[in-house]
Amino acid sequence: MGEGKVRDTETAAVVVQAQDAEYVPLPHGGGFTLLMDGGPLAVNRLALGPGAAGARPHVHSSAAELFHVLSGTVEFRLGGTVEEVGPGGLVLVPPGLPHAFGATTDGPAELLVVMNSSAERFEYFRALGRIQHGLQPFTDLLPLQDQYDVHFVDHA
Repeated sequence: MGEGKVRDTETAAVVVQAQDAEYVPLPHGGGFTLLMDGGPLAVNRLALGPGAAGARPHVHSSAAELFHVLSGTVEFRLGGTVEEVGPGGLVLVPPGLPHAFGATTDGPAELLVVMNSSAERFEYFRALGRIQHGLQPFTDLLPLQDQYDVHFVDHA
């Protein structure tokens, strides 16, 4: 299945072995583990260094996004509220709700991130890796907001 690429999920199970998942390193010591893309769900595991931002404020017009905190503590900005969520906690962000998140400064964090999106999103995460390493400008993502259903906002 390589890169976690989903084909016929209506009639077959999807299995992604750890060694088959692509890893996109981030400069703060974390990174994306890209698990599944282009099917009924988009799934990645995100490791964040202490105090590292996971995402700047954005909104999804049609996709819900689920975060399961695997370790550490993550601060979520959800509309006008801020919630700290620790290991085992879960956050479900409905379409249309501005949100942002990042690891708290007291240590690293890991999350499982699941979206009900058929859009292929792996290239978006690869671009984020390049942007965070200074290899590509953030403005390159702006024309692709509709394609990835990630619409950046000034605040969340």
